[in-house]
Amino acid sequence: MESGLNMLRSNRLKRIFTEGQHPAMGLWQMLPGANISRILARSGADWVMVDCEHGNIDDAAMHEAVPAIAALGVSPIVRLPGTESWMVKRALDTGAHGILVPLIRTVEEVKNVVAAAKFPPEGQRGFGSPFVLQNFEAGLSPTEYLQQANKSLLTMVQIETREALDSVEEIASLVDVVFVGPYDLGNNIGHPILGGRMDPELHEAIERVLKAAMAAGKKCGIYCISGAQAKQYADMGFHMVSVATDYSTLGEAMVGALAIARGE
Repeated sequence: MESGLNMLRSNRLKRIFTEGQHPAMGLWQMLPGANISRILARSGADWVMVDCEHGNIDDAAMHEAVPAIAALGVSPIVRLPGTESWMVKRALDTGAHGILVPLIRTVEEVKNVVAAAKFPPEGQRGFGSPFVLQNFEAGLSPTEYLQQANKSLLTMVQIETREALDSVEEIASLVDVVFVGPYDLGNNIGHPILGGRMDPELHEAIERVLKAAMAAGKKCGIYCISGAQAKQYADMGFHMVSVATDYSTLGEAMVGALAIARGE
């Protein structure tokens, strides 16, 4: 096996980014349970976001979801509840292929996140989790994980505040992915999404994030609520696009099936 490729080959999301042939489509997990994780991973998605910020997923559920997703050849990404360094450590110690950090406001916060996500000398991450190896190619040793993790795992931050938007060009240069959270971004720039309507100013802000990522040679992702919206942003050039959320999609499917059964 060629040295240095063990982890990269297993990280489907990063491999898609490197190949650059199509956007990476993903799903959002908010409900706990490895069976939910497996349903999402078996859908054909390239990545699954394990949402520990707004989802009903605690530390134990995160540790169950990540390996269930990875076992099916899909990249498990964990959205942290906040920016604290211990949250970065807990997420990466599950063997996640990347992290997404919400509500970033300053460049200094981003630098701290990156430091927490990288082993020395590039950062300050502690080494010792026995769980990480199971989510990559068989035979990966602890030493290989230590040597390859900094280049193989993805560090992503959300651009969803006025402060982060104002510094997005600098932020993009520090991470692998800048990820648009359109709802909080709209709220924070004074143009909230109401009734599904997005103001021109929000569209412009989203385009600015995409341009900043491309100018820095990095990737740009965005949260979407439907397949149609996901296609729209994929066609715009976004590299990472969410398509559906487990909780919402389950509810919609049940309502729709009952309506058909009742002839409504």
